[in-house]
Amino acid sequence: MHWGKQQPTAEDLADIDLLLFDIPDIGCRFYTYLWTLTHVLEACGKLRKKIIVLDRPNPISGNLTMAEGPGLDETNCSSFIGRWNIPVRHSCTLSELALYFNQSRQLQAPLDIIRCSGWDRNSFQPDWGIPFVATSPAIQSFEAMVLYPGLAMLEATNISEGRGSAYSFLTAGAPWIQAEALTAIVNQLLAEDLNAVPVKFTPQSGKFTGQLCQGIQLQVLDQLHYHPVMTGLLLIRLIRQVYPAQFAWKPYPTSVNPSGKQHLDKLTGIAHSEKLFELPIQQFLSRLQQLTKATEWQKTIQPYLLY
Repeated sequence: MHWGKQQPTAEDLADIDLLLFDIPDIGCRFYTYLWTLTHVLEACGKLRKKIIVLDRPNPISGNLTMAEGPGLDETNCSSFIGRWNIPVRHSCTLSELALYFNQSRQLQAPLDIIRCSGWDRNSFQPDWGIPFVATSPAIQSFEAMVLYPGLAMLEATNISEGRGSAYSFLTAGAPWIQAEALTAIVNQLLAEDLNAVPVKFTPQSGKFTGQLCQGIQLQVLDQLHYHPVMTGLLLIRLIRQVYPAQFAWKPYPTSVNPSGKQHLDKLTGIAHSEKLFELPIQQFLSRLQQLTKATEWQKTIQPYLLY
């Protein structure tokens, strides 16, 4: 199949009797492997090709009470990092989402699932008793998986999320940030479930390549009560307020979004999402609490849960 193509064609699948999908996930809407699965499901439905999904546990837990929005505005924000409406942190396995989409979107794919055995959906990857395996070059640790649903929001800003360094999706930094000062502020305001430590790093790729950055490295203290999406958005608001002259929204060009425009909208699923950060702080916090609730999702996905 042609590299960069999102969905296989009839020609691609002409000589295939069975398609086996065996790809990991990290439990976040904008981690693109999920959307590759939906395109494959759609193609298999159109062409009546059998697809078998080898399921894997959700490494940041399948506890539905930990699911976290916002949902996705499909009219304005649909993309390859969020095709259809689910929360940012979905608390499902890819097979559960495959069953859900196959039914709700009427994809009609001949779908079989090979379930995981012995998985407790309340567990996290370190509880499994097996070594961590990186799911992509930028996800180098379990800690990065936990922080990713929030720190990936930094992609839409001129703050480095640590890509191109040993701190990928563990940090927020820039050449103009004062590490010690920002650490003190974050620990004062967000200390209930995480700890921030000052860090210096020089990215070898991505933002600020070859430049010394200062910032904070985040350490989650309580995985069961940590809200990564809310924390990531709060962190952006905080840095924007502390460094108003230096902070900026920034396009994030990719192969599927060459202009890189509206990247925050695509990540959050909210149209004109940058305007949220212009609200007075109390209105911002209130709106954030509304947006990140995912109680309806728990009811919607219940019939498709396998564990």
